[in-house]
Amino acid sequence: MATALVTANLRSMTVHLEVAEGVGTIRLDRPPMNALDIATQDRLKELAEEATNRADVRAVVLYGGEKVFAAGADIKEMQAMDHAAMVVRSRALQDSFTAVARIPKPVVAAVTGYALGGGCELALCADFRIAAENAKLGQPEILLGLIPGAGGTQRLSRLIGPSKAKDLIFTGRMVKADEALALGLVDQVVPAAEVHAQAHEWAAKLAQGPAIALRAAKEAIDTGLETDIETGLAVERNWFAGLFATEDRERGMRSFVEEGPGKAKFS
Repeated sequence: MATALVTANLRSMTVHLEVAEGVGTIRLDRPPMNALDIATQDRLKELAEEATNRADVRAVVLYGGEKVFAAGADIKEMQAMDHAAMVVRSRALQDSFTAVARIPKPVVAAVTGYALGGGCELALCADFRIAAENAKLGQPEILLGLIPGAGGTQRLSRLIGPSKAKDLIFTGRMVKADEALALGLVDQVVPAAEVHAQAHEWAAKLAQGPAIALRAAKEAIDTGLETDIETGLAVERNWFAGLFATEDRERGMRSFVEEGPGKAKFS
């Protein structure tokens, strides 16, 4: 009875975390379009925090499955909410995506099919985005009389620049993979059948790297984008000096001197 209950609960979850070879795959699983309802948002936050805290997760893949990444929020659920309800909910919405963006490990989004609205905003939380040739991305909230509410106005403009972000957000238009690549919205376009494998390969390679140095690099870059250059340089300086206390720094430099570059095995 207890086993059946656990199985039923697992099936009812709309996001899963699967770990293999140091890579944690956060998999959206809410057919048919992976609409991001409140339960999915909250579960996403839980698993982002779990991926952050688990030592066996050294890099992360965000994945929605072979057909679709995520087609946005659950519009029917949102339609029933009034202003007061959304004042309360909007912070939790942003917090769920921010938890993904703040995973202190390399994160790659494997984007198949539609990544619209909240789906696009989730992809923006990754450090790197690999898209299928059939992918379509966009922020269509304006067509509902809204604006992006899960970080799209902030992360998109930081990624591709304000004028290009305004074009996508003002018009609500979708862009295909080739235009997304040209805009800098995605970093690589591959055949649809190869998206997950390519993303996992990227993550697995970095999972073998120096974990603390990767964390330092990510925090220094992200903090620098959100503040003035002097503060950013201070963050970089503190991390740079601090890494001299790590075993990985000792291994990396010793390996370089004795064997040449790129051969270090990190702990």
